[in-house]
Amino acid sequence: MQGKGLIKFLVIVVSLACLYSLSFTFVTRKVEKEAEAFAKGDMAKEKTYLDSMAGQVVYNLGFAKFTYREAKANELALGLDLKGGMNVTMEISLDELISNLANNPKDGNFNTALGNAVKKSKTSNKSLVDLFIEEYKATGSSTPIASFFATQSNAALIKATSSDGDVARFLQKEADNAIQNSYKVLRTRIDKFGVASPNIQIQQGTNRILIELPGVNDEQRVRKLLQGSAKLEFYETHNNLQVYSLLENANKTLASTLKSQKTVATADTAKTDTTKKENLLANLGAGKGKSDSAAINAKLGEENPLFAVLRPAVYMGQNNQMQLMPGPMVGIAELKDTAKVNALLAKPEVKAIIPGNLRLLWAVKPEQNSPDALSLYAIRPSGIDNGAILTGDVITDARNDIDPVHNRPVVSMQMSNEGAREWRKITAKAAQGQEAIAIVLDDVVYSAPNVNEEIPNGSSQISGSFTTDDTKDLANVLKAGRLPTTAKIVEEAIVGPSLGQAAIDAGVNSAIIAFVVVLIFMVAYYNRGGWAANIAVIINVFFLLGVLASLNAVLTLPGIAGIVLTMGTAVDANVLIYERIREELGLGKSMRQAIADGYKHAMPSILDSQITTFLVGIVLFFFGSGPILGFATTLMVGIVTSLFTAIFISRLIFEFMLDKDMKISVSYPWSANTLRNANFKFIQKRKTFYIISIIASVICLASIFTKGFTLGVDFQGGRTYTVRFDKVVNLEEVRQNLDEVFQKTTEVKTFGSENQLRVTTTYKIDETSDAADKEVLDKLNLGLSKIADSKHEILSQQKVGPSIANDIKSRAMYSAIFSIIIIAGYILIRFRKWQYSVGAAIATVHDALILLGLFSILDGLVPFSLDIDQHFVAAILTVIAYSVNDTVVVFDRLREFVNKPHSHNEKMSDIINHAINTTLSRTIITSLTIIFVLAVLFIFGGEVIRGFSFAILIGVIVGTYSSIFLAAPSVYDLRQGRHLAEKTDVKKVEPARP
Repeated sequence: MQGKGLIKFLVIVVSLACLYSLSFTFVTRKVEKEAEAFAKGDMAKEKTYLDSMAGQVVYNLGFAKFTYREAKANELALGLDLKGGMNVTMEISLDELISNLANNPKDGNFNTALGNAVKKSKTSNKSLVDLFIEEYKATGSSTPIASFFATQSNAALIKATSSDGDVARFLQKEADNAIQNSYKVLRTRIDKFGVASPNIQIQQGTNRILIELPGVNDEQRVRKLLQGSAKLEFYETHNNLQVYSLLENANKTLASTLKSQKTVATADTAKTDTTKKENLLANLGAGKGKSDSAAINAKLGEENPLFAVLRPAVYMGQNNQMQLMPGPMVGIAELKDTAKVNALLAKPEVKAIIPGNLRLLWAVKPEQNSPDALSLYAIRPSGIDNGAILTGDVITDARNDIDPVHNRPVVSMQMSNEGAREWRKITAKAAQGQEAIAIVLDDVVYSAPNVNEEIPNGSSQISGSFTTDDTKDLANVLKAGRLPTTAKIVEEAIVGPSLGQAAIDAGVNSAIIAFVVVLIFMVAYYNRGGWAANIAVIINVFFLLGVLASLNAVLTLPGIAGIVLTMGTAVDANVLIYERIREELGLGKSMRQAIADGYKHAMPSILDSQITTFLVGIVLFFFGSGPILGFATTLMVGIVTSLFTAIFISRLIFEFMLDKDMKISVSYPWSANTLRNANFKFIQKRKTFYIISIIASVICLASIFTKGFTLGVDFQGGRTYTVRFDKVVNLEEVRQNLDEVFQKTTEVKTFGSENQLRVTTTYKIDETSDAADKEVLDKLNLGLSKIADSKHEILSQQKVGPSIANDIKSRAMYSAIFSIIIIAGYILIRFRKWQYSVGAAIATVHDALILLGLFSILDGLVPFSLDIDQHFVAAILTVIAYSVNDTVVVFDRLREFVNKPHSHNEKMSDIINHAINTTLSRTIITSLTIIFVLAVLFIFGGEVIRGFSFAILIGVIVGTYSSIFLAAPSVYDLRQGRHLAEKTDVKKVEPARP
């Protein structure tokens, strides 16, 4: 074996890297178990404990230290279907944005075009901007579309004479900015909400934002938080020198109250790290104003409840004296302590001290020099309503810029005429008193710049210790005030913690049982060779989990199914190698030579079969969403790790055994000749199997077009609820009650145990408001409560708007088409004959059709859900990949036989029969292994993926059939029996007569 040393080195490096990546998960799980033990079931207490650990070092490797927050960011996270929580898709209202950019015109053609574009966007893949421009052209209006957007606010960006293309680019850029800004606003709101490990991401190419909130159980609060309009305001500020005395008074009052109540609850919070305090205080900057250092240090002691968690804004002055910083920042607290500060400031005795013209607001994010601390600002409301001095609707433009004098990032801001007049008065007053103006969005301070002079024309420049990213963010925030857009929930899924735990138990159990089944089967069939394969499989699972952790992947229930499936497919490469070794031994070769030749000759089949599956994984990754992404990621990573372990790890084990003169065997006496001398006449019997497949296909098509399918909620839109009763209930009675309440047909199915149901309704499918959600939920509870002597609990719920449902269906259709095209293209490139591609395509289309037909025929006849949804799409693409995997192995052997010398002397039918027969053992053994694994997944994997695993299980059986009886025989008929090695038709030429 060449390069043995390099391979050993790679194995060691990869093993250490995987161990390092997985170690973060073990560390965070340990901290979270400690939090659970401390909280004893109190979720608020558990969260407080974890917040307190956020900045604490929990993992010390010597060369690197990691806080809990950093370790959490590197762990192998669990998806919502395993952990419980809330999954939300927000859609930014681009029609509202377009209307705002045109100052909400009353023009009939404009509004008709926009309304039509919104309707078409629900069933079209084009952007709303493109649809709007197309619809406006269709109105035949003589008014140029650019004239609507050539307003004073947009003067620098668009002209009345601009082309339609310029308008489209302008609108698309503003739409992108709105989406980015909405993302940042939502991120800030969620960070304030205090969710552990939230996942927020923009769905590329759409106006949607995906949000995953693990562990959330207050759905109404989340909906209100996410869908509220962003409010940009400008406030005057108080000076720290003025506010400190108030905070000092509040601190004394709290200490007195606590002392009188004889409580010691603040003892723990008072024990702060002195060194950390001094570092924080020293890094806060410089300013004017003095205070007695001894007095301030006293405030940081254990007897000061407020100052123990909120350090005053001070700096080290002359003679090492602590001095109060001037400016609006009045204190700083560690992130973990902000909730404690809020609770203290909200106490009645403290609120009585703080005047009505003082509000204390946190900064949007930590300072650069204090990444674990947040600043507190003193805001001065004004006017009769104690509001802002200016609102964001006066901003006409804001952009990130570079100050040419100081060469530093700044924000340039332009106001409307009305705003400029107000801004002149505000800045003149602020400059006179050298005060700061706070820029506040959603009650969070984004910036509080000092005003040095009056600004007369509304054109301002905001500077500070900004990075380029900071100025981009601030510019987007300022522009958000001019163009407020609504973000509404169009898709929602809520998984209760009990259902999440049940999913974890089912997933882990199925993985362990499948793992044991694979290990036993390999040893039972391949003797000592099976042990080598088992070691490779164990290392493969370790590598797979390590790589997933290093990629910061989220482990979902379909992801666990992918791991289980990887165990089965990992065996495939080993089976190909072992079957080839057995063939080489049958030719009289020594074990060492048989192993070397077995690996060599099996390599093309291994690579071709795994690459085709990997290509399907890529398609799934780009077209899938949510849990399907987890499955696609696991599938692709699993293929790579399976190849590495099967080709290199098992080979190293064999080389070790050979060097030690250990006995190696890849079979038992009873299994040595299994299907070895198979000589079935597949080509001669092909028409029989064609007829069987045609009859089956016709039956399936008839069911598809007559009975149809039950579409999952993600394909048809609507709301789905998982409900558990305290006893078994009558399914038909539940359905009748709900039909009566909703005044339309409701789908009710058993989901898992007999007392657990899945209810799907399309009532108010087009409405996604909170009011509609509440109305549907109230009606559901009303209908369920009519079941006598029975209590119910809603374990999970999912909402999918019609636009999302259409998008998911489109992506599913495209993913299936692209998969077949990509695989056919790969086979064409690899085998250089179009007949191979068409033969593979015939087999895959056949498998997909049979699987679809069976789901239609069996729907309602089996005791589990057979909905057509995203999970089914992932399953059918996996089946396509497996079918091609099997087919390619036969094609590789066929190509090998065709390219042998003297193959022209053999009949094409005999060559194809021989190719199928020699790979029959591999096909059957691999199929049986995967069927065993899928059977375990189907039985023990839980209700959520039962339909998914059933689809793949049936698909593997059908795929095995098509790869043997349809794919290669189709190639024969497409060539009309001619030899595959021929480049042109070869005719028999009679010898010339003398």
